[in-house]
Amino acid sequence: MPVKKTSTKPSAEFLQAEKAAKSILSKTKLRPQIALVLGSGLGAFADEFANATKIPYAKIPNFPRSTAIGHVGQLVLGKVDDIAVAGMQGRVHLYEGYSAKQVAFPVRVFQRMGVKAIIVTNAAGGINLNYSEGALVALRDHINLQGTNPLIGPNDDRFGPRFPDMTQAYDLEFRRFVAESGRNLSLNLQEGVYLALAGPNYETPGEIHSFRTLGADLVGMSTVPEVLAARHSGIRVLGISCVTNMAAGITGKTLTAEEVFETGARVKHQFIALLRAIIPRIAASL
Repeated sequence: MPVKKTSTKPSAEFLQAEKAAKSILSKTKLRPQIALVLGSGLGAFADEFANATKIPYAKIPNFPRSTAIGHVGQLVLGKVDDIAVAGMQGRVHLYEGYSAKQVAFPVRVFQRMGVKAIIVTNAAGGINLNYSEGALVALRDHINLQGTNPLIGPNDDRFGPRFPDMTQAYDLEFRRFVAESGRNLSLNLQEGVYLALAGPNYETPGEIHSFRTLGADLVGMSTVPEVLAARHSGIRVLGISCVTNMAAGITGKTLTAEEVFETGARVKHQFIALLRAIIPRIAASL
């Protein structure tokens, strides 16, 4: 039986995203086609944007506000090597009490701004025993165990189709750019599968063992809602994780948030160099 399409009337989410996008674009002459979601300990890259306009999330209509430690909570619009970009210094998470739709709302705003590609980054726990703290990993796939999805509920066809395909959630060409740029920069880059949980607690050793059996290389508490919304909207995605700690039970160490930020600071220059290398290639491919 054919699936009934949504009403021609725009959804509240669409109207809210449109309002937020217009508000952001009114504050800059830039029209970025590339956006970045900069996760825990990785937001420093946006401080390097040229001709930057900084907008606190609280000043953007309907935009969710970051409450997590290490997430500044502002949108930075500027240029990287003369390429216009929008960078989120911090994101929101399910564990902060937000719904999946609220977590993914910035991606809806990016779509209404005309963004064609998103680079999502995160701090993750390493499950793959070949990883080490500080490793940068390009995501090739994900496993959603967050128990929710931003696409649940009535579908607004203005965003995308009712049943979007996720076969290539993480863009193959973008991953090739990462691999080639990594080799040029002499970085030891990996590819892996990211498993997402709601958090906020770190995982138990038993859970990590089971996740490895499922085929996960990394574990974290973010990213998947944004990726689902992006692919629903036809936005191409590159995902990069920084392994800020090895997951529970691997080293025997107690896991702390401080370790996440310390490792993020240690690899900051490698991370920024990689992003600077791939952004021009992504821009040329759009």
